[in-house]
Amino acid sequence: MQNKSQTVNSISHNYYDKPFYNEKIFNEIWDRLRQQKIVNNSRDVIENKDIYKLSPFKELSTDQIELKQKIIEVCEKQMDSDEPFVFLVKGEAGTGKSVVLSAVFNRIQELAKEKSSVLYNSNNYLLVNHTEMLKTYQKIAGKIKTLKKNNFDKPTSFINRQKKSNEKADIVFVDEAHLLLTKPDRFNNFNENNHLEEIIKNSKIAIIVFDDKQVLKMKSYWDENKLRQIVKGVKSQEYILKNQFRMNASEEMINWIDQFVEKKITPIPRENNFDFRIFESADDMYKQIREKNNQVGLARMVSTFDYVHKKDGGTYYITEGKFKLPWNTTMGDTTWAERKETIDEVGSIYTIQGFDLNYVGVILGPSVSYDEDKNELKIITENYKDTEAFRGKDEFKDPDAVKEKIILNSINVLLKRGIKGLYIYASDLKLGNHLLKFYQNRGQKYGNMKVAEANGDYH
Repeated sequence: MQNKSQTVNSISHNYYDKPFYNEKIFNEIWDRLRQQKIVNNSRDVIENKDIYKLSPFKELSTDQIELKQKIIEVCEKQMDSDEPFVFLVKGEAGTGKSVVLSAVFNRIQELAKEKSSVLYNSNNYLLVNHTEMLKTYQKIAGKIKTLKKNNFDKPTSFINRQKKSNEKADIVFVDEAHLLLTKPDRFNNFNENNHLEEIIKNSKIAIIVFDDKQVLKMKSYWDENKLRQIVKGVKSQEYILKNQFRMNASEEMINWIDQFVEKKITPIPRENNFDFRIFESADDMYKQIREKNNQVGLARMVSTFDYVHKKDGGTYYITEGKFKLPWNTTMGDTTWAERKETIDEVGSIYTIQGFDLNYVGVILGPSVSYDEDKNELKIITENYKDTEAFRGKDEFKDPDAVKEKIILNSINVLLKRGIKGLYIYASDLKLGNHLLKFYQNRGQKYGNMKVAEANGDYH
């Protein structure tokens, strides 16, 4: 079902007693439809599907609707211009960037079929340098009349095809643009210097979704300066999404995670509506994740890339005490978390980035430690096993700082996957003990306990 007025006119209805009709009445109607075998799945099953979470018909917030309208207006205004235009959408994990992109792209494709629109017959694409997310977009395209699978692609394929045809696309959307390559990657058939630079060259209008806190590799290393260098000299506009939509957590809990990935360990707030726990045992955490998966589905284990994982067809395990599970497998058109058997696997950052889970159990591996003297996280980069992430380190002035940033970014992404709950187990004993002290005393005054304040001072 969709709010058609929102799709066409960007107006979101907020009618009287909306939650009552959305939850109670709709659930009763849906249950009756299931009894009559008109529909098959429960509402929970549908809402756990990746195509639901990225559906172009999801209800948008006021800010998201405003952004959607701005992008459409820019496209209509710039369509006949001879100069390239870049629209930057920024926002941290969970702010709903991909949902807006999905909604806007669908509307643009609707307008491309309307003879009265300035976008009529426009040739548009949505790109994402992420195999699992591409699967989801293409599945959505297979179910919506206005969308076609061949309008969704990876950046390298798009760039190589456009260069060969010597034609520009009209509007190109790029989801997860922080994953775009910033140097040649001949192994993957990219021989130019920068993905984004080539996308701008090969399109009239580029809509870019970007978060430099989700950069995970040196070959795709972005920061604000590099982004500005590429966009310099091109007409551009920027919009920042600030509100967190994924996690049903308090502002204090979100702030705790943000401080944690800045290496500061602050007092843990007591949550009422968000299930946050620190575990002494990875095995105990896994048991709880299995229980939550049985109750509501879409609960999974994930880990920092601190355990060997090779693409040679072999099976590689994460082992922590009694806990032993294999790294994730990827196969077919179904995304990792939607496959039932993956409850018995551990997801990597590359598998889960961009997706929601109901509950996430995060293993912080041996690269994440605790510095007792500085009272902060200590990142031990030599323990990180993702050798591909650090390829090209010699090109950086301070490769160790970049390595640390990549690991902290990976932690940030992992910790912000859960809608209903976040569980953490730290492999490092010092870090685990320190987190447990805070967890056991959460919401209380700390007295003489060593606490890192947000401003970096300690007492």
